[in-house]
Amino acid sequence: MIVRPRPTLLCLFFIVRGSIIRRVLPQIILTAVLSSLVVLCHKFWPGTLPVFSGAPFALLGIALSIFLGFRNNACYDRWWEARRQWGVIVFSARHFARQTLILESTAGEQGAVARRRVLTLVIAFVQSLVPHLRSGISRDKVERLLPEDIKALYRESRNPPEALSLEIARELANLRSQGQITDINYQMLDRTLADLTLAQASCERIRWTPVPFGYTLLLHRTAHLFCLLLPFGFDDVLGWFMPCATALVAYTFFGLDALGDELEAPFGKQPNALPIEAIAETVEINLREAMGEKNLPPLPVAVDYLLM
Repeated sequence: MIVRPRPTLLCLFFIVRGSIIRRVLPQIILTAVLSSLVVLCHKFWPGTLPVFSGAPFALLGIALSIFLGFRNNACYDRWWEARRQWGVIVFSARHFARQTLILESTAGEQGAVARRRVLTLVIAFVQSLVPHLRSGISRDKVERLLPEDIKALYRESRNPPEALSLEIARELANLRSQGQITDINYQMLDRTLADLTLAQASCERIRWTPVPFGYTLLLHRTAHLFCLLLPFGFDDVLGWFMPCATALVAYTFFGLDALGDELEAPFGKQPNALPIEAIAETVEINLREAMGEKNLPPLPVAVDYLLM
């Protein structure tokens, strides 16, 4: 995710990171070159290429803009819903740490050891969501948190976060059977664990349910055809300014399209994706502090305006 102060008007035109210009630059160059060729042919070899009325292109541009806005709103809703669910994960993990304080007050040193084990599993659960939702992320950070008796289970599971949530539930059941927590305490902790797993299921829904492919395909086709045919409709009006106008329209349409692609995958590795690695690190630091640890790493910060 791009994290930076609002740029000045001069810097606004030279920002590259987060502007998706790199992704759409080939399409912009292609449409500008084609537009230049069309203008050149119309000026020096009139009649070799057809000329159309600009009215249909104006109407198509309005319709395409509305459709782009609809798709980008749908993609942004996915992005924001993903961020809301990670907010639930942060809150529930912190709330779980507060609720487990009952172990230290009722079971003494044995309860403190049990609390540390349970909270370490919660940290591992949150950290395991990162490689589960984002491809290409190592699981080493999760395995260093797990006891030896759980590492094999984690490696073999087809849904590692779910396996860890089951281990947390098993620990809570053992604590209840040993009398270290009451029925009421058990229900409270189990309810918070359910909130964590519900947020996980919501993130999985977003991760593996893309925007219907028909929307994307229709938008790609229409945007390319519109930008490629645009010079034939307005060449007689704009003349040599046509390549600049076409490049500007291409930047707008292809840029919105590319931005929608990034927002559609909020757990990806694109600059505008959610910083789930940083959020998971923050949760780990918060829970370690709740366990009384002192030598904690600093909170994640953006590097070159990028927070992942």
